Order: sequence, then C-alpha cells, then structure tokens
Amino acid sequence: MALILPDTPLVTTSAEVVRVHRLLKQLPDENYTVWHRLTIYPEPGPDFWVLRSDRCALWIKVSNLTPAGAKTFAQPSLFDSSLSRPMEAEHRALTQFVRASFSATDAESLQRIPALVAFPNLAQSDLARLSEVAEIPSGVIWLGKEHLTPTALARWLEEHLTVSLAEDEIVRLRQVFTPEVVIPAQFTVRASSDRMTREPIPRYTTAESTPYLLDYDQERVLKTELDLPDEARAMVSDFNLRLVNGVAGSGKSLILVYRAQLLRRLFPKKSILGLTHNRPLIRDLEARYQTLNPGDRPVKWQTFYQWCRPLWLNKDKPWREPLGQYQRKKIIAEIWHAHLVDTTISEGMLSDELDWCKDRLIFSRQDYLTADRTGRGFALSELQRDKMYSAFEAYQAQLNRRGLVDWGDVPRQIWRWIQAGKLRLPQYDVILVDEAQFFAPLWFELIKRAVKLGTGHLFLVADPTQGFLKRRQSWLASGLEVRGRSHRLKKSYRTTREILDFATLLYRTRVPNDDDDIEAPDLREMPGGVFPQIIPLTSEQDEITRVVNEIEQLVQQGVPKSHLLIIPVDWHVRDRLLERLRLKFGETAVVDPKNAASEDAIRVCTLNSVTGLESPIVFLVGAHQLFEQEQSIRLSDDERLELIRDNTRKLYMALTRAGQRVVITYAGPLPEALSKLLGMTISR
Repeated sequence: MALILPDTPLVTTSAEVVRVHRLLKQLPDENYTVWHRLTIYPEPGPDFWVLRSDRCALWIKVSNLTPAGAKTFAQPSLFDSSLSRPMEAEHRALTQFVRASFSATDAESLQRIPALVAFPNLAQSDLARLSEVAEIPSGVIWLGKEHLTPTALARWLEEHLTVSLAEDEIVRLRQVFTPEVVIPAQFTVRASSDRMTREPIPRYTTAESTPYLLDYDQERVLKTELDLPDEARAMVSDFNLRLVNGVAGSGKSLILVYRAQLLRRLFPKKSILGLTHNRPLIRDLEARYQTLNPGDRPVKWQTFYQWCRPLWLNKDKPWREPLGQYQRKKIIAEIWHAHLVDTTISEGMLSDELDWCKDRLIFSRQDYLTADRTGRGFALSELQRDKMYSAFEAYQAQLNRRGLVDWGDVPRQIWRWIQAGKLRLPQYDVILVDEAQFFAPLWFELIKRAVKLGTGHLFLVADPTQGFLKRRQSWLASGLEVRGRSHRLKKSYRTTREILDFATLLYRTRVPNDDDDIEAPDLREMPGGVFPQIIPLTSEQDEITRVVNEIEQLVQQGVPKSHLLIIPVDWHVRDRLLERLRLKFGETAVVDPKNAASEDAIRVCTLNSVTGLESPIVFLVGAHQLFEQEQSIRLSDDERLELIRDNTRKLYMALTRAGQRVVITYAGPLPEALSKLLGMTISR
C-alpha cells in the first residue's frame, strides 16, 4: 500500500473523498506517496497531491456529483449556463490554489503538474455529455469511475505522469500543500547546510533561507488517528493510545507540539492537555506552541505535579511543597539506622525502594511481598522484603508525625481519594505526554482515568535510553498495552555524527552488557561537525572560572546567548554558575529554565532537569562528580553497576542535547574511559 498522509480520513470527510482516499492507499507503496489536504485551511484547493518515486506529481480534486445532479446540466430546461457550468468550483479550486500559493514564476513552472477531477459516482459516458457544456481549463483531466479502481488508476498514472519535478520544487509543494509540517528556523539547533563547518566556533552570520520540514516518518506519526469523535465508539471500553519511541534528536517533542497545534485547529472546542515531568521542558513546549499559534486558544501545558496540585483535597493538610532531598535523606538515614543497619540493605537501596513502592499500586505489606521486582538491580530475600516494608511503614509514620509528605505521596493520596469516591478527575479529549519514560506506573493509572472513555486520545513520546529516573519498567508493567500502537523514529535531526558517535561509544564502553542497549540511530545523511572537547582542570573553582571565560569568549565572537546551554551535574554547581555568569552578563541575561523563560539568555539547567531541552552549544560541568560517586566504598557491587548504568545514560542524554558543539569540563585526573575515548582530542 502507498504511504498516504494522513493514513485515515476524518469522519467528517465526504463519502466520495473517502473512496478516493482508499483507492490511492492501494497504489504500490514502493512507488507512491500521497498527501490528503486537511480541512483546516479556508482557501479551496486540491483534495490530494500524488507524488511518484520518479518525482512526477498529480493534483486530484474529488467531485461529489451524482447521476441525478449531472442530468440537470444536460437538460437545457433545467440548466442556466449564465449562472454556472459543470465543475466550475472544482476547476477554480485547482487553478486558484496554484496561482495563490506560488510566485508567478513558480506557478508557471508548476503548470506542468496535471490536475485531475475524479468522479467516483459517474461513468466516463456521463462525463462526455457533461464536457459539452463545461469549460475545462488546460491541464485539467476528468476521470470517471471506470478508471477509479486500483489497477486502472495505476495504469492511467503510469501513462499520464511524465514530467519530473526538481527536488526544490517538491520542497516548495510540501510547504504550500501541507504548511502544517513547516518548522520555523528557530526551532532547530543543528547548523544549516552552509554552516556545516569543522571550524571550532561557528560564526552564526548566514541568513536562514532553506525551509525545514518534518520528514515523511515524522509526518506519518503526526497525522496518525487524528479523529476526536463526539460519541463513544461502539464496543470500545478504552481510549485511543499511541506511543512514539525515538532516538535523541528525532523530533519527538516537536511532533508532540505540532500534534497539539493540529488537533486544536481541527477541533477548537476539544480539551487538550500536555504533560511532562520537569518545568524547563514544559516551559519550552509552551513557548514553542505559542510561537506556532499566537493568539489561538491555548493548550494547557503542565508538569505532572502541577496538574496534581489543584486536585489536592485535604483541607487539614493543605498543599505545600513536598519535602526536599536533603531533609528526605536525613529522615531515611534515621529509619535505616533504626531498622536496617544489621542487614546488607544500604541507605541508597532503602531510598530507591521507597520510590519504587510509591510509584506503584502498592498499599499493603501483602502487595509489596507479592510484587514483581524483576529488573530492580538488587535482589531481596523474603525476610529482607519484610524488613524493608517495616522500614517503609516507619518512614511514612515519621512523615505523618511531622506533617510532611514527599513527592511520591501526592499521586498516592489522589488515587486513594478517587477509590473512595471523593474525587473525580477532570476529563480531557487529548492528553499528550512528553518524556513518557520518566512517568511512573501510578502516574499513568491517574492519567488513563483523565482521558475520556471511548473517545479520548493518549499520545506518548519517549526515549527509553533516557529512562534513568523511573527505570527498567516495561510499558505493560505501567498499565499500557502498546503492541501494534507504537512508532519508532531512527533519524536524529538535532546533533552531528561526531557528537552522536562519541555519546554512543561512551555508552557502550561503560555499559557493554546493558540488556536495554541504546537504539542505534540512522546515520545516513547526518552532518559532520566538531568532535566533543574535554577540558581537564585541577579544581572545581578553576572549572567554574574556565566555563565563565569560555562563555564570555563565545558571546564576544557573536554567538547568541540563547544558543548556549550549561548543564551542571548538581544544584550546587548550578547556583555558583548562575551567580558568576550574572555578575558577568547581568541578571536577566542568564536564567534557570526551571524558573524563567527567555528568548535571549544563557540557560543553566541541572542534569536531572535538562531532559528534552536542546541547544546549538552545550557545556557539561562537574562530570567528575558522577565518576567519583561510582567509586564510593559504601556501594554494593549491584548498586555500583546500577549507578554506572544510570550515570552513563545521564551522560548520553546530556551530550545529545547539543546540535553543533559539546564541551565537557572535568576537575581532577581523567578517568580511563574518557582518556581512551578522546586521546589526542583533549584540549588544555
């Protein structure tokens, strides 16, 4: 079957257009790509654009004229030629579309594309009679139902499509026929073709003129199952679920924003919610959507916990920020000393197990003792499980005594209120989830109950190689059956071959036996660039100073501040960088995207909060902390392997945020893995 975009027409599409849609879908898939024009544009135009693999093209306008309607044109007593002629509106839609959409030169050039009016209800003999009273423009062909079969149409196309278009003409056609796939230049962080340089500092002086477009795979994902019916589908007791997996930089977040835009235009009255796990990314998604849709009715963009906040019902314990990591760590240490000090279970294992329990529907000791812990990274005997749950209960009792909750308690309490009938979740026609690999099973249980039953859509995008927060959980374990409902994107449009090769090699060097190996990207046509640079330094203070100096030099050379993203490993380094950079450039010239958004500012964002963001130039600061954590004598062998795996995924994620250049600063002697990997490329 041919690739047709979208794959399924909307339910509001006329029966005749649906019939032609089904017909075009049956063309040979190796030869044809077909676009069906969506009904979101007020100006008339063709219903379909057909493109053969040899770059020959065809416009198609579908007529809904019936035999009874055709007779009115054939009977002089019923037809007033001064008012209209057969197919006048269809002819006008075809000709005016080209004239209105292209420059005079392009329009003349594109007259080479034949235009077809398809008549699914009329025979060729009916068309012959109609043509006697019609004015058929040059280049327009009428085709009756005898030719509208898979075999007959394929043969007709082979005979009549003879003029091949240039590649730039096809790009221009996509811009005009499907403007919903055009990507603004500011949404890209990779250098354009005339910037593909191996110079260490790109100059950023070339005007952006070449359009960026979603590729065919991205467009297919964007337009999959767009319908949002008003009534529940017959025999449906669930909702429509779609999962998009993809390599870093494959445009997953972009597709999410474009899908929100498309659904808002198609269904302006439907409720649409966009969710992710961190504030920097939600600000970025919201900013992109507003850039695409200034003045339109907005889509609600929230982190999962922002969405949870107005659902909080407890008036005796009103919402306040859950306890921070420092206070939590202190309480966990107290509980560990009281309950687990005589076991092989470490404080880190207790902390990790607490999170794991709270992320799932585990509400009793029996739930925990029978839960499947496959892939947890460390095994527990039955006795250890029992002691672990006692520690869990003691930890929770300690929080209750102090009037505290941790982040994991928020969705658990909301779940309890729902089960008790005290709370009904708001209902949405569409929920779009970015970075879905970070969402816990309990989060998904709540989200599923917020999607309208029978009519709603849940659309997820994810990169499993970055799932170091809610790790090693299958989609099925999260309560989502994605078999037959998933797509995979393998092309990276963000970064360069050198950066991606380096990140991939680092990953496989440090974690050679990872069962969940990273998805291999498609490197064809990937641009070259500058190899990642490591700057070894003697102290953390020198590291901060060097980064500030490097940033200052780049800004002096004309690099926009918005093209610079600094990723410190922890919040201590983040705060020091923010202070030093603001002294150098001013308060508003440097932001933490978690708290503020700016179109012209240097961004400083911690490693755990930067997922989903991107930038032409990335600085990774404090990498030595990750390697030092892994050498702690307090770690068991299983914990050490798990930490190396998680840290490696964090490094891979951070490196692939960059579109053109990566700089890694490292305080102290370089570890063997980095020394071997970079060798002669190390800069001092």
